[in-house]
Amino acid sequence: QVQLVESGGGLVQAGGSLRLSCASSGSIFSINALGEWYRQAPGQQRELVATIIGGGTTNYADSVKGRFTISRDNAKNTMYLQMNSLKPEDTAVYYCHAKTYWPVRDYWGQGTQVTVSS
Repeated sequence: QVQLVESGGGLVQAGGSLRLSCASSGSIFSINALGEWYRQAPGQQRELVATIIGGGTTNYADSVKGRFTISRDNAKNTMYLQMNSLKPEDTAVYYCHAKTYWPVRDYWGQGTQVTVSS
């Protein structure tokens, strides 16, 4: 069974940076997979933050454009979210998600807390 393990969250001051990692126990971060980062702030609904498709094309929520970068390292079976210029409103639990298409399967990480202090 493929598992996604997240790491890299923590407490950072506004304007700082963090890099989240989502490590897969299998080779799923490839051209055959879509990868995403979601976040859920206290009292808020889950928000899609960033997406990377198998070919490398990325998309971002307007709230993080220019500050966050989603990437993957297929050799390490790991997806990343580089977060720069962090703001207090970025505080949330961040979840990684992957969907493969051959076969069709969905995988979720356990979540990692990001707290940005003002």
